[in-house]
Amino acid sequence: MPGFSPELVALMRTVLEDAMSRVPSSISNATTKVLLAESILKAASKGQTSYNGLLVAAMDQIQAIVSTLS
Repeated sequence: MPGFSPELVALMRTVLEDAMSRVPSSISNATTKVLLAESILKAASKGQTSYNGLLVAAMDQIQAIVSTLS
């Protein structure tokens, strides 16, 4: 696991909270938050360090979760 700067960790936390605020209430739970955090960490470990890039990774995960439950 790569080391992340404190600034990037703070950004990832912000992205996670912002992404969770966009999750439909029907799937807003701890499991969803873990899945979103995982997608953000994976994106960051691949070099994505922008707010928008990390948010896109999280939003893609939300779409996958919604699709799975539909």
